[in-house]
Amino acid sequence: MKVVKNEGKKETKRTEKMKENGISETRDKSETKGKEPLFEIDPRSVYKCVQCGTCRSVCPVFDVVGWESANTRGRMLIIKSMLEGRPPSEDVLSSLASCTTCGICAVKCPAGANPPEVVEAARAQLVKCGVTTEAQDKLKAAITTSGNSFGETRNRLHWLSDTERSKLPEKSDYVYFVGCFDSYRYPEFAKKTFEVLQRFGVTLLPDEQCCASPLLRTGFRDDAEKIMEHNLEQIRKVGAHTVITGCAGCYTTLKNNYPGELRVISLPEFLAEHLEELNLKRLDLTVTYHDPCHLGRHNKVYDPPREVIQAICTLKEMKNIKENSRCCGGGGGVRIGYPDISLKLAKKRIEDVPEGVDYIVTSCPLCVRNLRDAAEDIEVIDIVELVAMALE
Repeated sequence: MKVVKNEGKKETKRTEKMKENGISETRDKSETKGKEPLFEIDPRSVYKCVQCGTCRSVCPVFDVVGWESANTRGRMLIIKSMLEGRPPSEDVLSSLASCTTCGICAVKCPAGANPPEVVEAARAQLVKCGVTTEAQDKLKAAITTSGNSFGETRNRLHWLSDTERSKLPEKSDYVYFVGCFDSYRYPEFAKKTFEVLQRFGVTLLPDEQCCASPLLRTGFRDDAEKIMEHNLEQIRKVGAHTVITGCAGCYTTLKNNYPGELRVISLPEFLAEHLEELNLKRLDLTVTYHDPCHLGRHNKVYDPPREVIQAICTLKEMKNIKENSRCCGGGGGVRIGYPDISLKLAKKRIEDVPEGVDYIVTSCPLCVRNLRDAAEDIEVIDIVELVAMALE
């Protein structure tokens, strides 16, 4: 199947429709940067795709956008065409940048392809060619200049008092990696998490920066390497062999992109391991649980958060769970780049919530943010908030 650019009225209608759904056409910057670098992606990872179309039935972005270029098969065909000599273009950029990298396509692929890895590699190639969106550039600038994805200038540990900061252990086997979201958007999550972890001798990094997940997901690999090296130096100074994090994006990055010398565990895993020591009380609540893509599908962490929840209250599962869980729409740079699509995906996920629950519980601050934007009649909370209720 040859991927070609639609012409005439078809292309005009297509562009208008994509704009309606939040996919904007962006000028190919490589036109002003001289000769483009060679487009290098392992062809074996691309040619695993046999174009069967299974992914079309599960791709969340295709579900709300409807264009072939906005589903996994379309993206894989576009990347294949670039391997065969097609230059990067506006259509290529908008197609690849709108993928949430949720990974449900990889779970369902009968040929064993891993499209999120291919898409991320292709994005990195587009960055080398100078082809990026304004949203990507803005995100990169924020992280590389301020050390966080929001461009915040406040101290990353502002949620602690000066006295509390002065008492932090300089050395520990365990360190809590807070992440950008909990540091600056949900400091109450950070404080509650650290209050629990302090019981076990966990400390904080003196100069934590963004884990680099946003840079890696959007193609800025060289910039990501510098940020990761900074964090690694911090972890080594503390002497920690185990890193604990409450953010699914930080978790998958620390676990899969940092050197294997570290033991990386998610907050739900740590909590599940220490349930007896926490002595949590039972609450008269019924909740449902949303599996974050980068904690669940990408890393198979399904049972620990459910063990924690069931130790506290009644769990009533959503319609689609675990490997079949719908993406909240916040990942892969889609929330910042295509907010309309992101919100539509979150609303689709809310449709899976069963009746008669008091809260939607999740274990990722980005999922909390996106689902809260979409949920009208039910409160969305982080798992650490549920734990804090059971500790009071």
